[in-house]
Amino acid sequence: MQPLRLILLSGWGIDQRIWQPLEAHWPTNLIAQAVEWPGYGGTTPLAANATLEELPDAMTEPLASDAIWVGWSLGGLLATSLLAYLPPPRGLILLGAGDTFCAKDKVSATGGVTSAELSAFQRAFQRDPTATWQHFLRWQTQGEPSPRQAHRQLRDLLGDTPPADSLTLATGLHWLSTIDNRPRLAASPCPVVRLTGEHDPFISPAQHHVSKSLSGVGHCPMLSQPQALAATIGHYAHQMANASMAVL
Repeated sequence: MQPLRLILLSGWGIDQRIWQPLEAHWPTNLIAQAVEWPGYGGTTPLAANATLEELPDAMTEPLASDAIWVGWSLGGLLATSLLAYLPPPRGLILLGAGDTFCAKDKVSATGGVTSAELSAFQRAFQRDPTATWQHFLRWQTQGEPSPRQAHRQLRDLLGDTPPADSLTLATGLHWLSTIDNRPRLAASPCPVVRLTGEHDPFISPAQHHVSKSLSGVGHCPMLSQPQALAATIGHYAHQMANASMAVL
């Protein structure tokens, strides 16, 4: 039986090193490959103020359609948006990612990130990109069983400076504030599964309701529960590959 291929896509301000804790835990019948978004990990960045329409050309080669895409956080939003431009993968697993990043109404805003909060974050980033990025690392580990330990793990993986330049990061923040994948997910060309940490601070109650819950973790389960996460991703990946699965 030919191994099933996974393509791993990271989120804002984080490169492919976020997936390293899972390397020892993937099932033997999976081949997992982390790829970078433009501007990360030494790859060529997009032009300033790049639009989503410019992203497919840069990602056509790394995003093979014979694989299952696993998109985390902004990586999940971007992977979903690319369904409109690239040949669909065998399946899409969204990890800590919903239809949108910002809550769209007052009810869902009680547990997610509001547009006002993201706008304040963008203003802080304009003033001091590195300090704001470092704050974001702390913010996204708050839902883990041991936030301090998860933050140390993240800093050990990434170091003290962002893995992309400020223009690339600013473009990513713009995409976080504007991408709305509700139409794409309503008519997805491939099976989709959403996996969300039980205590993910970035996900609203409405998004939690349509997701498979990962017990006891937040936005960074690859840090706090790598073995369980690898097994869960493997489980759903094989469901997608071996059966005709409804879009969840």
